[in-house]
Amino acid sequence: MIRVMIADDHNMFVEGVESILEGIDNIQVVAKCYTGLEVFEKIPSTPVDVILLDINLPGMNGLEVCQKLSKEYPDVKVLALSMHNEESFVTEILKYGAQGYILKNTGKKELINAIEMVNSGQSYFSDEVTETIMKSLVNQRTGGKKSSMLTPKISRREKDVLELIVKEHTTQEIADTLFISLKTVESHRRSLLTKLGVRNTAGLVRVAIEHQLMKPV
Repeated sequence: MIRVMIADDHNMFVEGVESILEGIDNIQVVAKCYTGLEVFEKIPSTPVDVILLDINLPGMNGLEVCQKLSKEYPDVKVLALSMHNEESFVTEILKYGAQGYILKNTGKKELINAIEMVNSGQSYFSDEVTETIMKSLVNQRTGGKKSSMLTPKISRREKDVLELIVKEHTTQEIADTLFISLKTVESHRRSLLTKLGVRNTAGLVRVAIEHQLMKPV
């Protein structure tokens, strides 16, 4: 059972999401929060697997909540649920530890899929968000924008794997596309996580954006 907390300051939206998830066999809404502070009031006594987190929360906003969660409750997965599709919102909340980002106009099927994927340790982005990420990568590359940090050194094959990860390909799809084994894909993934200093796929996406590691499309 995936235990879900909904954190959003709009009652009608929270009730709507709760209604959508009712009756889903493997998902249970265990808590509803309307402020960022309320998240930390409830989470010590309410075991949670995935938090559906709005960015625009009163008091402590979603970015601050995500950052605090990543430090104090690292096992809790954060799925950002927002109306904003701007690059700044996406990259910031990924930087603070979110595993996924979907828009509030998403449908029931996609919401459930996103929750399940994030809970399993994978990342999930709405199609529109993925497009925003890809455009950002291309614009940074063609515009000559450079990161203020040193660019991590990764091999050409690791770049190929990273590009497919950002495009949300599965391990099997990456193996088939690059004509390599599943074991080799996982080896490259582990190497990327180590070299780029991140913990998960969302972190790989964020660093790919920040350091312009993608090849031009």
